[in-house]
Amino acid sequence: MSIAMSITKDFSRESLELREEDEQLRVQISELTIPQKRHYYALAAEKVKNPDTYAALNWIFLVGLHHFYLGKWQRGCINLTLILLGISLFFSNTLPVLGIIFIALSTFIELPQLFNSQKIIYSYNIQLMKTLLKQVAD
Repeated sequence: MSIAMSITKDFSRESLELREEDEQLRVQISELTIPQKRHYYALAAEKVKNPDTYAALNWIFLVGLHHFYLGKWQRGCINLTLILLGISLFFSNTLPVLGIIFIALSTFIELPQLFNSQKIIYSYNIQLMKTLLKQVAD
């Protein structure tokens, strides 16, 4: 089996698992009372993330803004520092090659996130919805 087929199979399995979790959540939400549903949907409207916004932040700015969008401050700061250091070294007269390496490293790290943005946000939103459901049901 080729690596590409293996990756595709793993991605399909993960997508299927996410869809199953989503369906379970929908069933649990349907069992809530009307006031609980209103409260749940009000909370969800505030906190659910948009995959297009995430992808745009990643595509346009490879500086880690998409991590801040999800509240991953440490990862965002590391990525932002890495890219800013790379840019400053690139434009310095002393170490432009090292700057290119930092920029390339940041790009290499972030590209998979760009191509998996739908799955990342879907997973994030499912975890968020589980948390909100627990809050509302209690």
